[in-house]
Amino acid sequence: MTVPVHTTEPVCVTEHLVRRLDVAVPLPYDRAVSRYEELVPAVDLARFGLLATWDAALELAEINAPHGFMIYWRSDVTATMAGSPSDWKCVEYLMGNHTIAERMFRHDPTVMLYAPLRTVIYANTEGDTRFAIDQPSTLFDSYGNPAIAEVGRHLDRLVANLLTRLGAPVPEELAS
Repeated sequence: MTVPVHTTEPVCVTEHLVRRLDVAVPLPYDRAVSRYEELVPAVDLARFGLLATWDAALELAEINAPHGFMIYWRSDVTATMAGSPSDWKCVEYLMGNHTIAERMFRHDPTVMLYAPLRTVIYANTEGDTRFAIDQPSTLFDSYGNPAIAEVGRHLDRLVANLLTRLGAPVPEELAS
């Protein structure tokens, strides 16, 4: 296991660029949400907490996240904003896989700022369904660590697969 590198400075500031991907999903909003939640099931934290070994966690993650991701948190933004002048349909998620995140966490605990990943499914003002996410590799490249960057690229490929399964176009930025 690699020991994380920690700064001795009282403050460390890193500026980095992030690419937000906002992709059309060719499904009605409610169907897109249900399809996403079929593809990205809720994590079973109680079950993970009962496991005795990391190998068992890796095995359970393969079962619980057949496409690589699990939902760690969900918020119905539409309900939260009820009564406001906003009329968007929107749900937000924290989507990830802690067994994948561990491959970065071992190098730097601050990667957990971006793991799990934030995603949003919404219907725009024309009623078209959209999926938005910050491109994982742009988040994790900022650490300047090749091992962390490789996991970010792996996450890009998983997001591309998820978009394909949603019937959505895959931005070329995820393929390159």
